[in-house]
Amino acid sequence: MHHPIIKHGYYGEFGGQFIPEMLRKNFIDLEAAFNEAWGDSKFQRAYSNLLRDFVGRPTPLQKAERWSERCGVEVWFKREDLAHTGAHKINNAMGQVLLALRMGKRRIIAETGAGQHGVATATACAWAGLPCTVFMGAEDMERQKPNVERMRLLGAEVRSAQTGSKTLKDATNEAMRYWIAHPEDTHYIIGSAVGPHPYPMMVADFHRVIGEETKATLEGLGLQPTHLVACLGGGSNALGLFLPYLDDETELVGVEAGGEGLDSGRTAATIERGSPGILHGAKTMILQDSEGQIEEAHSISAGLDYPGIGPLHSHLAATGRLQTAAISDGEALEAGLLCTRLEGILPALETAHALAWTLKADWSGHEMVVLNLSGRGDKDLQMYTSRRGHNE
Repeated sequence: MHHPIIKHGYYGEFGGQFIPEMLRKNFIDLEAAFNEAWGDSKFQRAYSNLLRDFVGRPTPLQKAERWSERCGVEVWFKREDLAHTGAHKINNAMGQVLLALRMGKRRIIAETGAGQHGVATATACAWAGLPCTVFMGAEDMERQKPNVERMRLLGAEVRSAQTGSKTLKDATNEAMRYWIAHPEDTHYIIGSAVGPHPYPMMVADFHRVIGEETKATLEGLGLQPTHLVACLGGGSNALGLFLPYLDDETELVGVEAGGEGLDSGRTAATIERGSPGILHGAKTMILQDSEGQIEEAHSISAGLDYPGIGPLHSHLAATGRLQTAAISDGEALEAGLLCTRLEGILPALETAHALAWTLKADWSGHEMVVLNLSGRGDKDLQMYTSRRGHNE
């Protein structure tokens, strides 16, 4: 196995496969198909070629001079915002669509929060000529209108989830229900390293190209990072960067969405504030009440507004390999606006959480930090402009 999986589908005590009986065959088939494809040089070649010619990889690794000056430490940006569609999500969407074609699945469904995974999946489906249905929380559809329009232009059907907090958790529930009703011809593309095995492993593997490119570039320059930093929602952009470095000395930092504060009851800091439980088919750290009911998460960033986290992140945090921190809504907004002014890059609000952490951290000045600039902020313009108006 290409992951630190200790027993079938588990990372330490986290992971597993808590699924309806009706989907058991789908998961057995999916795991077998992925393992076979991942080990097939022909599949790997097709995937690499697509990443190069369609996605635009490798993405640059840029030394952020003015940001470094402001932080008092050397910071490099891994520019996933420059990948086609504007975020890292396309790496996994293209990989899973290739896998679906190989498995003979002819209908694709996905869930999305910020809409970036929805856009990436709709893009991959347009490329492959496959019908696509994206489930999205009604509130997120309001917050992320440009991405909803993009998905529709690409030919996807966007279905609104009207239950619960009307955000990512509820969109995931709707997608699962649909899949249970249509198990034969449908492949469900989960957009983060969450859910039942083999999804966390598979999504992480489709993103590990981020860390591999980073490592190759830095080794070519004779450099070794001391810190790798990424925002944590479900955790796919973070794992993509971290995977090739798990056995190194490099410190891994996952920045969660603190929302309105860790003690406010309106937060999405799952590792900082959560406890072990089961959500969307896996055992992981989740936000839950004393009776085990899932609590509503809150973040200004739709992509981090999730009451769970990928099981491998839970394992890495539990074993001390991953350091976590929480950043508030306000801090993220300020950092995003500052990055726009200092570096000429408008970052996604998700990424802005990681940026804010680099501003706050206690640096000696001798460190070398690589920050995964996971997406661009066009989708968050409304949030940024209302904040700017508020400040002026």
